[in-house]
Amino acid sequence: MIFIAVRFTVRPDHADRWLDLVDEFTRATRAEPGNLFFDWSRSVDDPNVFVLLEAFADAEAGAVHVASDHFTAGLSAMAGAIAATPEIINVEVPQQGWGAMAELAPTDV
Repeated sequence: MIFIAVRFTVRPDHADRWLDLVDEFTRATRAEPGNLFFDWSRSVDDPNVFVLLEAFADAEAGAVHVASDHFTAGLSAMAGAIAATPEIINVEVPQQGWGAMAELAPTDV
């Protein structure tokens, strides 16, 4: 799978509306056949920073995503709300989706 992490620094006046701003883009991406997950998180240290974790089944699915109309529209919508160029990690990993963490499991309380 292709795993991508993107860190967005958002302008303070857009931070509380960020998830609404990217909602259509998020829903459209999650509906793509090759999308495995597309999840947003907000930093606990800086309320203007959001991290997107996303994965696609393979490079072809990632290419389809980047060529989509909703990708272009999403970038256009985000451009006016970001304070800096986003930072990205993009790697290919030999699994499909999330796996179980070997070092931790729930205990009976």
